[in-house]
Amino acid sequence: MLAKEFERAGLPTAHICSIVPVAEMLGSNRIIEAYKVVSPVGNPDLRPKAEKKFRRSIVEKSLEALGTDLKEQTVFGRNP
Repeated sequence: MLAKEFERAGLPTAHICSIVPVAEMLGSNRIIEAYKVVSPVGNPDLRPKAEKKFRRSIVEKSLEALGTDLKEQTVFGRNP
């Protein structure tokens, strides 16, 4: 998995995924829980303004994760 190899090279990564247990099993360090498999970084059920806010929250969680020094796997911001 690329995220794990980038981490080994010293480059922090944020793995956005819908199925957190798979990311944990693969060894991702910074895991951001996505919405659903078919729309991981969006929610088509929301109105456009609300979806934009939702998408922004995922990006902000990812940036927070990248700036966090970790000692173990961490899941950032579980989504509803």
